[in-house]
Amino acid sequence: MSGNQQQLSDLHAMWRIRALEEKVRELRLSGEIVGSVHLSIGQEAGPVGFCTELAAEDALFATYRGHGWAMARGVPAESMLAEFAGRTTGVNGGRGGSAYFTAPQYGFHGENSIVGAGNPIAVGAALAGKHDGSGRVAVTVFGDGALNQGATHEALNFACAFKLPVVFVCENNLYSELTPIVDMVGETELWRRAAGYGMPGHWVDGNDPAAVRAAAATAIARARAGEGPTLLEMMTERLVGHYIGDAEQYRPAGELERARQTEPIVRLRAELTKAGVAKAELDDCETRARAEIDEAAAAALAAPLADPATGKDHVYG
Repeated sequence: MSGNQQQLSDLHAMWRIRALEEKVRELRLSGEIVGSVHLSIGQEAGPVGFCTELAAEDALFATYRGHGWAMARGVPAESMLAEFAGRTTGVNGGRGGSAYFTAPQYGFHGENSIVGAGNPIAVGAALAGKHDGSGRVAVTVFGDGALNQGATHEALNFACAFKLPVVFVCENNLYSELTPIVDMVGETELWRRAAGYGMPGHWVDGNDPAAVRAAAATAIARARAGEGPTLLEMMTERLVGHYIGDAEQYRPAGELERARQTEPIVRLRAELTKAGVAKAELDDCETRARAEIDEAAAAALAAPLADPATGKDHVYG
């Protein structure tokens, strides 16, 4: 795939995530979706760049802000929207909702609403992959605040001690929920912590899918070759609140305006325009994405609501 073709593919993929998240926000505000919802608007480049490097057997674990990662891994938009809206056709039959859905058939092993809790689970998947002959690499995505959790420390240490095939991906969007990361740590370059565990650590431009893809390829290859884990710190910014309903009063004046000028879609579109790609071709990336999501939402909402009596199905053996 040529440079422009790959960039256009990335632009379309990021628009698919953006359109999905905007549709989720719309449906949450209208009451079609209920419960906790955390959007990844502004953070689309990470999943788009990273997931192209994953093999079918690899296992991806995300936080509660994981819609974009699931979509980039191949989970259909209709199945996700149906899940979020509590429909029987949802990927988990409407039982998981936005914050807890999982789709292992696509290599997406679920979100987790406990900060940092996906890390030891991913380490377990990596340990299994080392011994079951699958060649599996586990990837765990977490926020900057999760690096201060004890379970994360244990996961990082264990993975290094046993040279497990796992990639730790820290999505640093500058806020640990509502608190700036600069108020949470003494060293704000979180990738530097990797050296203390005995693994390589790298800073990555998380608003550039090409940069993410390159870093992912190196880290995944290292893990698959039996050389152990890597910590990647992907710098990005969310353009919305921590959750739907967040008043965002903690943001300093002008921060969002600056972030909107460097967010992934605006940035990549500007690069393609400079490279001579026609406006109509760029607009088509958004048009196709929005049409897909509108169609998926209509189909999802047409499905019957899940029966509450089935809420405990698949929970107890």
